[in-house]
Amino acid sequence: MTPTVLAAGAAAASSTPPDVPLWVTTIFAGLLVGLVLCLAFEEKIHAKKSLIAGVFAVISLFLGDALGLLPVGDVVNIWGQHLHLPVWLQGVDWPVIGIILGSSLFVDVASGSGLFTWIAVKLTKASGGDPYKLLWSYGVMTVVFSAVLNNVTAMIIVGSLTAVSLDKLDRRDKLLGFLLTEGLLTNIGGLLTLISSVPNIIVGTTAGISFMKFFVVAAPFVVVATVVTILLAAKQFGITRLADDAARARATAQVAGFDENEGLSSRAFFSFSAVMTLAFIVCIAGASALPVLRDLGMAFVACAFAVIMLVRYKSEVDRFYRAVDWDLLGFFAGLFIVINVMEHAQVLALIGRGLEHVLAMGDLLGSGVLLVASAGFSSVTDNIPLAAMLAKILGGLGTPGDSAFWWSVIFGANLGGNITPIGSASTLVAVTIIHKNKLPMTFAGFVKAAVPYAAVQIVLATAYLLVFLR
Repeated sequence: MTPTVLAAGAAAASSTPPDVPLWVTTIFAGLLVGLVLCLAFEEKIHAKKSLIAGVFAVISLFLGDALGLLPVGDVVNIWGQHLHLPVWLQGVDWPVIGIILGSSLFVDVASGSGLFTWIAVKLTKASGGDPYKLLWSYGVMTVVFSAVLNNVTAMIIVGSLTAVSLDKLDRRDKLLGFLLTEGLLTNIGGLLTLISSVPNIIVGTTAGISFMKFFVVAAPFVVVATVVTILLAAKQFGITRLADDAARARATAQVAGFDENEGLSSRAFFSFSAVMTLAFIVCIAGASALPVLRDLGMAFVACAFAVIMLVRYKSEVDRFYRAVDWDLLGFFAGLFIVINVMEHAQVLALIGRGLEHVLAMGDLLGSGVLLVASAGFSSVTDNIPLAAMLAKILGGLGTPGDSAFWWSVIFGANLGGNITPIGSASTLVAVTIIHKNKLPMTFAGFVKAAVPYAAVQIVLATAYLLVFLR
């Protein structure tokens, strides 16, 4: 969603790569498959995600440079200055790293004020202690936050609130279901508007889709997909309405005893945190339009607000640094490097050439196949360069702006993030929050739990395209 990421995605689509022999591309495609398999068996090989991604990043960079695939030389900035940036540094999507780091620190510090406990208790009281109502409240909140903020920030905030609410209700056994559902809903919320995700911006801009048209077309699907996802989650994880009047009376009496002010150590810091959280949400939501912030981006906003909050604990900030999930950040850095090398090795171009044959199937069959294929590839690789490449292919073929092919890429690129935990940053953050709460969830476990949801969402999206966008 940031200009930096958008520029990177556009560059990936517009640059003319050198000719790469098919055997070389095949080797790197095998490396990508190997990375996914190692992550799937993370528990079996007893290795952290960051180390797995780091090993494949080292191998990919070494082979990429040895085979002459990687650009070597200085980077020229907007002032014409030549900067020496190693290839592996250029491959990392630093805005995403900054958003995760800044948002995590901000939420951790703000949590110390009791703000998130206060909000969670208020929501819990409003639900009357009914977990089913609470699931709907947090589900809708996740979709809305993902649409107006970004998926990662939405997951961090909503995930933190959820854990507090369920702990208060003594329903921690339902936390896994709540967090998994919220992780899946972040990618649905990312479909709501033209600026909710980077693939939306890339494809929508190329196709000439206006903001309002995008919302009008996407909103019905988002509503239906949200309802279906929450209903499926409620059934799978046994999150039901309170059975009878007696159960409701007990729950009402339980939540009536909750005191939202109990955890407030300082009223002044609580008020300050509330104001800063509101300002944080406004600035993140308006980062692409507000003066100065539109140039510096959301990563700056997240880190700047984290720094401001840390001033409160200026002599002990190191305890918040120690709480940062460095394994998650290291994993993302390694993954971005691997994906960047895959671009230079023409792995994504090979995918793109294969999908060109799909377009020849015609609007009806081709759009459905393209959506499923886009989702499948987006589940194991970065959806930004993939969306950029497919947008370039569609544009080069003169595809009309009202064609369902554009929407196939948009829906597929976003929903593919619900198939695997590496399909999107927010689903990986969801898994990280699950681990932080000492709940079991492996790579394979996520895929097993999430694939039924993703399958239903993709089927709904395909039917929506074939029926309503013909």
